[in-house]
Formats: sequence, structure tokens, C-alpha cells
Amino acid sequence: MNQSELQKMVEEISLTSFNKPFVHEATFNSRLRTTGGRYLLRSHNLEFNPKQYQLYGEEELIKIIKHELCHYHLHIEGRGYKHRDADFKELLAHVGGARYCREIPGAKRQTKVLHEYECQGCHLLYSRKRRIDTSKYVCGKCRGKLRKKL
Repeated sequence: MNQSELQKMVEEISLTSFNKPFVHEATFNSRLRTTGGRYLLRSHNLEFNPKQYQLYGEEELIKIIKHELCHYHLHIEGRGYKHRDADFKELLAHVGGARYCREIPGAKRQTKVLHEYECQGCHLLYSRKRRIDTSKYVCGKCRGKLRKKL
């Protein structure tokens, strides 16, 4: 599927499922890793992960398109467009969109713990990605001094 076919599909789904036109741009974005798609607030454009289509097919892509169109139409109407909003949840259930996209194998982010600190008072461990200044910070539990573990 190419960009123009995606655009046409999004426009058709918008008309059939929402009875409203989609007048912005829909594109594939291969840099998306852990999400199926995203709605861009400023430009009102939609971006979709091509791997979702390649791995799971058109049916899964349609569910993701409906999800992103819920964000799109609700935001333009000035209603609750965020995942936690009742308007969003209600519209998503009504049109049959996906609440979550399926996982792409190997796309999980792995976080490395680079710095570990131990409280000298209660021996509580703190793991941080970035180094912290132990002269400025103390233990949140007992206010004891922190020491970097080796």
C-alpha cells in the first residue's frame, strides 16, 4: 500500500464510519516504533506505522485508522480527544476502533540503568539513567546521605 492508497482509505473510513470528511494528510511514518499511529495536533495530519500493516494486514490498519480519526474529529469539534476522555472512549467503541495496537516484535524500548545509588542510612537503592549530585540530593525515605554504588 502506498501513500495515496492510504490517503484514500482514511478519507473513505472517515465518511463511512464518522459521516464527516477527512480533509488533511495521512501518511506512513517508518520512524514510529512502539505505536500504530499518531494524530498531530498542530497540523491535524495523521501518521501510521507501516509495520502494523505489513505484519498484521489491512484489518488491523483499519482499526488503527479509526482510532486516530477519533482523535482527529473530536479535537476539531472541541470535545475530549485524549485517551482518558469519555467522549473519546465512547466514540471509539461506537466505530469499532482499536484501543491499543498490536505489539511489533523487537520494538520494545529497553531501558538501561546506568547509575545506582544507595542510602547510607536505610540502604534503599535508587536507579537512575543520569548521574545525580549526591551533595544536593538525599534519601526520600529517611533523608540519609546517598552514595554511588560501583
